[in-house]
Amino acid sequence: MCRMILRLSISLLFFMFFQSVKVYAENIPVIVISAGKSQQSKSTVGSDVTIINKETISNSGENFVGDILSENLMGMNYFQSGGYGSVSGIQLRGQPKRYSTVYLNGIKLSDPSTPSNDYYFGNLMNSSLESVEVLKGSQSTLYGSGAIAGTVNLFTKKGKEGHNQNGSISEGSFGTRNVNLSYDGKQDKFDYFFDITNFSSDGISARIDDDENDRYRNDNYVANIGYQINDQIRNETYINYTDTFLEYDSVSLSSTDDNSSDDQQTLFSTKLIVDNGNLLNTISFNKTYFLRETVTGYNQSTPTKKMFEGQRDAVSLAGQYNLNLDTKIIYGLEYEVDEAEIPTNYGIGVAAGTYGSERYMAQEEEISSQYIDLQFRPLEKIYATAGLRRDSHTIAGDYGTGRATIVYRLDNNSKIRSSFGTGLRFPTLNEYFFGSTVQDVSILQPEESTSFDIGIDKRIPENALTFSATVFNIEYENYIGGWASNTDNGNTYVQKNTSATNYSRGLELSSNWEPTKDLSVDFGYTFTKSYDGSTCSNPGDSCNDEMNVRVPKNVVSSTIVKKFNNNLTGTAQYKYVGERRDYGGSDNSFAQVILDDYSLINLYADYRLQNDYKLNFSLKNLLDEKYNEALNYSTPGRSLNVKLKKQF
Repeated sequence: MCRMILRLSISLLFFMFFQSVKVYAENIPVIVISAGKSQQSKSTVGSDVTIINKETISNSGENFVGDILSENLMGMNYFQSGGYGSVSGIQLRGQPKRYSTVYLNGIKLSDPSTPSNDYYFGNLMNSSLESVEVLKGSQSTLYGSGAIAGTVNLFTKKGKEGHNQNGSISEGSFGTRNVNLSYDGKQDKFDYFFDITNFSSDGISARIDDDENDRYRNDNYVANIGYQINDQIRNETYINYTDTFLEYDSVSLSSTDDNSSDDQQTLFSTKLIVDNGNLLNTISFNKTYFLRETVTGYNQSTPTKKMFEGQRDAVSLAGQYNLNLDTKIIYGLEYEVDEAEIPTNYGIGVAAGTYGSERYMAQEEEISSQYIDLQFRPLEKIYATAGLRRDSHTIAGDYGTGRATIVYRLDNNSKIRSSFGTGLRFPTLNEYFFGSTVQDVSILQPEESTSFDIGIDKRIPENALTFSATVFNIEYENYIGGWASNTDNGNTYVQKNTSATNYSRGLELSSNWEPTKDLSVDFGYTFTKSYDGSTCSNPGDSCNDEMNVRVPKNVVSSTIVKKFNNNLTGTAQYKYVGERRDYGGSDNSFAQVILDDYSLINLYADYRLQNDYKLNFSLKNLLDEKYNEALNYSTPGRSLNVKLKKQF
């Protein structure tokens, strides 16, 4: 039924497009740069979009991207299993983290060797970050597999005019230190940005019943280089290398093992941008490489060492053709190869080779994709998009997704927006191949979704007030719900699709009030009701508590920013997170557990000492609240961090 509605909606929009001959273009400032993989004004975008700019990132006092997202984004839950560097993830609109895709300068950030092929935010630092865009709702038509709940786009700084040198050093609680140096410039046709960061911390105990701290180290190197070959052609090359080390505790409460993880992440991208005025084409090659070495019981005489290796090679053509000032055709061709190597004692025991002293198996998959998206203005106050995508997977086969959005501008200060789309997520290599026994991979089907949202954005200039409200609904089926018996061949512990339908629906409210040029007040509220059909067969009253794991029903947040003078800016943040469901009781039974609600207050101050010096203070968890983001895992108490910045 939903697919039929989607086809009818897209057909209607195409009809409106071809019936539209008038151009209604007007001077609307471009605020969003990638919501539809093209430059677009936020006032004409049908998706719910949140933009976190450079100033917010710089004044946050945070070292990691995940913390910035958690503090500045409604409709998203961020959790971490312990202190710095531990396993973490984002959940958009009440969906598990595997249903959100993350891109850095167009590079897909996910590790093919992980069970869910998602991205751990715990190692992603923000020193080189320029801005963040978060697109909520199904984005599979433009961003492919996994973008069921939304997409996060991260953008790195580029070189500015002249030659600029910046450095900072920070000291904080738990023996935390962060040193950062950057150098950027722009001259003639050449621009560059280089960034080096060394972060270290004595950390906290990841497990709540342990008092031994878990150390963490992160070394990050970034290069972003651009060259204008001629008036129409530009080359951009991006390199990011991260080396991290983390001590962590065993998940099992009965274990006393001390464990460690030594990770290397390499990101590489080079692209050729050809701009012929009305026609813009970008040809890209991206490569990601993840190498993770885990040691269980490293304080013992015979520790257990395992290696996990994942890599992705991707080439793409992304194009934009401007028919007129109001009409664009967005199109693209993509091809990627994912590979994973995992120890045999972690998964199925097939002989495949040796990895040092460890035997390992290797698997790969290929995905080729084509998409097209129309952005047009059929009537003076209406903006619309209609898109289709086809993905061909070497194991799963061919699948299509579609999406349509519409915006009705009530006036220059308000709009009503809505989007409807289908999404999918292909099974990961881990889900296909790395169970305890071999299965027929054709048994496992992709997860598929339908999503709908409608919202209003309102600005009241005379009161310096903006307001946004969104109602959303996401449903998906063929949920891959953990280990199950393979009754087809009598083997056990393989991944299977469940027959249940999962859903997430809710309300997002946000507002901003700026009564003076020196004062800003933000407020947000999110209500989410999600249902995990894999844990309850009858979606009725008896299943009301079967929320997706770690998703709160209620989240309230508020941020006050006060500029006291030209040298001093202060920020106060409050966040309330309601009860969440988790799994894994004290007896490791994986029974349902309800995590308590909690409130956090964070304070920040930014003080300019001289023209080239700046001090940044952050006091997090002011009231020293005791809380858990994941069952049995600790969170930091009250912590202080002081950062000194210098522009050379």
